[in-house]
Amino acid sequence: MSVPRANPRPDQEIERVLAVVAHPDDVDFGAAGTIAGWTKAGIEVSYCIVTDGQAGGFEPDRDRAEMPAVRRQEQTTAAGHVGVHDLHFLGYDDGTLEPTPDLVRDIARVIRTVRPQRLVGQSPERDWSRLPASHPDQLAAGEAVVRAFYPAAQNPFAFPELADEGLDAWTVGELWLTEHPEANHYVDVTDTYDAKQAALRSHASQLPDPSTLFDMVRSWHVENAASAGLPAGRLAESFTVIRLG
Repeated sequence: MSVPRANPRPDQEIERVLAVVAHPDDVDFGAAGTIAGWTKAGIEVSYCIVTDGQAGGFEPDRDRAEMPAVRRQEQTTAAGHVGVHDLHFLGYDDGTLEPTPDLVRDIARVIRTVRPQRLVGQSPERDWSRLPASHPDQLAAGEAVVRAFYPAAQNPFAFPELADEGLDAWTVGELWLTEHPEANHYVDVTDTYDAKQAALRSHASQLPDPSTLFDMVRSWHVENAASAGLPAGRLAESFTVIRLG
């Protein structure tokens, strides 16, 4: 079944956004240009990073025990480049993620804490045309985000321990997925692309050849802009937007 037509609320009606992703740097590849535009417009954006990215990097002699701290600091620096200062790190292990009830609960906890009107997550559906964008951790995080979006975060009887913590049920209303094989919404990020690049450059432990990577990332944004019908020279990020009600 195809995804429905996108019907996002106007940004002027949004006060808070929460982005939940599997690894440090995922949000910057998928949505940093859009997020930079939101924060510039006065929208509060928070990040929830599920794993510490321990299995990432390219240096065989590096002490892997250092990686969680390195990647948390890189993500914190990257977030600052796009105006994000509220980060939640869940500390799950990189490479073994599954959409368990515990993970759904932990994401629902952050949703109920932040109380966003818009939730950004990763696609739970594999894109066979761009398999690296469908890392198993990202698929698992995406599925857990969807389950937290509906129904866990809004169901007052789901995970009663959250209510015991003083976290009342919260309905987000709007889910934006990155890397979904059927995009239905595009955001022009030409004017915030420099901020996105700065965010990506902050992940130095993951960039063995930055120039080649940035050429590839730019080409994706050119393709997105063409799909969106934007004029030549514009850049865009793609999303699949789902609304409740």
